[in-house]
Amino acid sequence: MSHIHVINLPLKIIIGSNVLDNINEIIESIGLNKITKIGMVTGRKTYEIAGARIEGELTEKNISVKTWIVESSTINTAEEIVSEAKNNEVKLMIGVGGGKAIDIAKYVAYKIDRDVVNIPTAASHDGIASPFASLTGLDKPMSILTKTPRAIIADIDIISKAPSRLLKAGVGDLLGKLVAVRDWRLAHRLRGEYYGEYAAKLALLSAKHVIKYSELIASNSIEGVRVVVEGLISSGVAMCIAGSSRPASGSEHLFSHALEILKPGRALHGEKVALGTIIMLYIYGSPLWRRVRRIMKKIGLPTTAREIGIEPDVIVEALTIAHKIRPDRYTVLGETGLSKEAAWRILRETGIID
Repeated sequence: MSHIHVINLPLKIIIGSNVLDNINEIIESIGLNKITKIGMVTGRKTYEIAGARIEGELTEKNISVKTWIVESSTINTAEEIVSEAKNNEVKLMIGVGGGKAIDIAKYVAYKIDRDVVNIPTAASHDGIASPFASLTGLDKPMSILTKTPRAIIADIDIISKAPSRLLKAGVGDLLGKLVAVRDWRLAHRLRGEYYGEYAAKLALLSAKHVIKYSELIASNSIEGVRVVVEGLISSGVAMCIAGSSRPASGSEHLFSHALEILKPGRALHGEKVALGTIIMLYIYGSPLWRRVRRIMKKIGLPTTAREIGIEPDVIVEALTIAHKIRPDRYTVLGETGLSKEAAWRILRETGIID
């Protein structure tokens, strides 16, 4: 029997200046005009930046909004919101903010079988348009399949006001696709895993896009912000097409997750992914690692242990345990991973530790 592949894509993606002013019209345009109860997940700062404004716009149209302000994206927090959303008979979820709020909103929408609209306030990761959510408190940090967002509303004015470190992290997440696609191809060749050329090409395009416009991004201009936002959205769409996070997440993400287990909250996800990208490209024997490192330096992403604020021996340990994070996901790290000696050598040769 042939492999059945279902592709769920976002219905509408709106990118532009002050698009939040038209939130009611956007919700109507995606066929959600009869909705009277909306659940909104946001963070403390992002509520001030955008959440309160969205709440006001919706309430003016006699839509009742139940708002949850979250500090972390734990499975427990998500489950609490699931039961409250059910009790409140929420008909649509909206995620406003960074990764945590958007991931929880997607998860809740999936659990209560409602649509979700994502409104990012920063361009720091590619979960904006993907159906995957990363929640903590599970036995391992990994992405779980939730709901493909029905719409993404990206207000460039709001996103450009976010700390520049978040935008740089978004670039880091996109550079990771250079490794993720190689790993996916490797798993296809060695394990017969499903591989979709179109999804892979789209993910790679988002990485090449930020490499091409790295000068623009480094200048912190509105145009540079737009380049990163579009890249992150197309990477999310690549995951929708593939039906898995494969085109966007490989050994560089496993390394990032390993660092998060060993030193939680020490660096941003995209910063750790970018560092992992240098390492894994080096392991692949690709000269591209030098170019990636140059671009990271130009943009202002950390390229050394000192800059990322994590001790060398912790980075070594992360490299030796990365392959165990998702044993089902075959990557360049293989089944046995790296020895400590190999890890030290690679980190010295790539200049991550001196």
